[in-house]
Amino acid sequence: MSENSSLKKSYGTVTAERQRELTGLEFVRGLVSGALPLNTMAKALSYDIVHAEEGHVVITAIPSADHLNPAGTVHGGVAATLLDSCMGLAVRTKLPKGVGSTTLEFKISFLRPITAELGLIRAEGKVLMAGRRVGTAEGWLTGPDNKVLAHGTSTCLNFE
Repeated sequence: MSENSSLKKSYGTVTAERQRELTGLEFVRGLVSGALPLNTMAKALSYDIVHAEEGHVVITAIPSADHLNPAGTVHGGVAATLLDSCMGLAVRTKLPKGVGSTTLEFKISFLRPITAELGLIRAEGKVLMAGRRVGTAEGWLTGPDNKVLAHGTSTCLNFE
């Protein structure tokens, strides 16, 4: 499912009660379509969740001068947030109603610098394994030229 919705995106939280009513895929597709609010971190970092299918999520962002570290490149926390989000949400798409997920650990490798002039970057997460209690995923962050900027892996804890 890709973003083709006329709904304007909003920011906030989705209540635990509402989340329990949805499968993980329904939840993430609600974020894509705008039927559910994106988290406020998405607003702070100007990212959008643009695609969700079972086991696969895509997030896009355009880095700006607001994201720079003291060295003048985009802070690694931006890449880490995008990767953590796309990997965690990818795991979430595999979960049934009433089951949530949280990151237990993740690893990131920074491969190329990210600059404010780079343009649209794309974080893509894919599930490697989704079990009853634990899910794993990998993710990669690419630039407009499709070169990998960062790569990550994640382990998530699934819970009722």
